[in-house]
Amino acid sequence: MTKLPRSIGRPFFARSVHAVAPDLIGATLLVDGVGGVIVEVEAYHHTDPAAHSYRGRTERNAVMFGPPGYAYVYRSYGIHWCLNFVCEAEGSASAVLIRAIEPTAGIPAMAARRGLAEPRQLCSGPGKLCEALGVTRAYDSLPLDQPPFALFARPQAVEVAVGVRIGITKAAELPWRYGLKDSLYLSRPIRPHAPARSRPRS
Repeated sequence: MTKLPRSIGRPFFARSVHAVAPDLIGATLLVDGVGGVIVEVEAYHHTDPAAHSYRGRTERNAVMFGPPGYAYVYRSYGIHWCLNFVCEAEGSASAVLIRAIEPTAGIPAMAARRGLAEPRQLCSGPGKLCEALGVTRAYDSLPLDQPPFALFARPQAVEVAVGVRIGITKAAELPWRYGLKDSLYLSRPIRPHAPARSRPRS
């Protein structure tokens, strides 16, 4: 008998963002049945100057201050949508940015949305990922354990690479980027980071 993948529920996200982020590597994300294996994420803690919640609650980031296990979707530079998973206790306002996935389901739909066919280019970045999965602001505040979202735990242990976050100017030295080691589907390669990563208290 084939073992069905274990669904990830909202309680999974009620932990430190630094525990959730690496645990998402190797998990499967589907949006309306389209998606694949998460291979790259970044953690954003509420004490982090690069986090949208750092300066307090606004209309845009309100979902970050709510309970864990919900989607936070925002527009980056007025061009690309970005998908985040809210973590930690209500009020913490911490989240994980989903940066890249390895496409495994609904690839023709992704290719049509992106206007290209190369699998490695479909979801290799947060903006590309949202375009390929059809994620827009309409998905903001939706629960991650109900349609259109579906999340499944990784079936086996994976090797997670750790490095500094990219595309930001504040707190850019923090090693809070996590990726599937040697994956061909990363937005950019992850250079090994020697020092132990800092984990602020939630």
